[in-house]
Amino acid sequence: MKLYHFVILVLLVLAGCAQPPTPPLPQPVAVEVEPLRQVTFSDLPLWQENTPAAALDTFLNSCRAIARRPEWTEVCAESLFVAAGDEQAARHFFENYFSPWQLINEDGTETGTITGYYVPEMAGSRVRDELYRYPLYSQPADLLTIDLSEVYPELANYRLRGRVEGNRVVPYFERGEIDGSAQPLIGNELFWVADPVELFFLHIQGSGRILLPDGEKVMLNYANQNGHRYHSIGKLLLERGAMSRDQMSMQNIRKWVNENPIAGRELLDENPSYIFFRELEIGVESPPGALGITLSAERSLAVDRRSVPLGAPVFLAASWPNSDKPLNRLMVAQDTGGAIKGRVRADFFWGLGADAGALAGRMKQQGRMWVLLPKTMQPAPEALSIR
Repeated sequence: MKLYHFVILVLLVLAGCAQPPTPPLPQPVAVEVEPLRQVTFSDLPLWQENTPAAALDTFLNSCRAIARRPEWTEVCAESLFVAAGDEQAARHFFENYFSPWQLINEDGTETGTITGYYVPEMAGSRVRDELYRYPLYSQPADLLTIDLSEVYPELANYRLRGRVEGNRVVPYFERGEIDGSAQPLIGNELFWVADPVELFFLHIQGSGRILLPDGEKVMLNYANQNGHRYHSIGKLLLERGAMSRDQMSMQNIRKWVNENPIAGRELLDENPSYIFFRELEIGVESPPGALGITLSAERSLAVDRRSVPLGAPVFLAASWPNSDKPLNRLMVAQDTGGAIKGRVRADFFWGLGADAGALAGRMKQQGRMWVLLPKTMQPAPEALSIR
């Protein structure tokens, strides 16, 4: 047999033995879910029984920051003519000038996590002594903030932070490095406090009030962050079986860390994120949020500004901390937070002090959200993301 015919014969045999190719599995079709769904005020749970006058006062504060934006000019002007404390007049104002839009998650669901935050108070000193040994820092001069928006417009909502080492920009110090023996931030101390665990929770809240030995009360506010992603120590305790989900609260986390000082210190360091503070002027009773406006207890809400424009009223349908009791309330989006990411996701501002902290520390409820936008405003997602 000639070589040519032999090769042909082998190819025919192999072809006969070969299995037919397996058809590829169909790929799931990605369905883009619109972030907002227009509804009516009658769709808001117990809207007619709500008390929107306090929310109107909070919205008036927002107007100090947003009134010059064309889409907000008219409603801010009209809000000045509503009688203070008149619930019916406030309700009519929102119904006449706003349209409610329900926020929808990327997967089409309507509910998300609603947490709480507050302004902690703690004793402290401007100088270090045997009692007050743990520093809280102002923004260090070597912290770089890199804005990428001019080069990459799609990254306009992101900032890189770092420091110069030689001729390179490297990540900024992590929590364990800052609080460790090297102490790279000596000279940047604003105050000294007695309890490192309380100080850690001050970092989580982002603002607080220091009670000085002479009776002076100083409000502190977020100045900057070291650029490292926030890691939840509560989640770590759950994953390691140190605490059950039913036990999870800020109070129980604080207790566990205090009862396990070595493991607790190591646990705190596993959250590399670190907050730097600034001292506010004397007499400030509540810190400003991301909008630059003083926050209002139980009416200000921290949101993801990519989905909700700061300054906008937001109707929240959730429940009270550790309870099934409904918490339906008109709020105002005035703040943001490092852990507040997603369309139906918010942080409820409870106010100042221990009572507010008890509520905030236990709040992790499921809820729904509706943003109220001026009737003249077109809620295009790309427009919302820059507000």
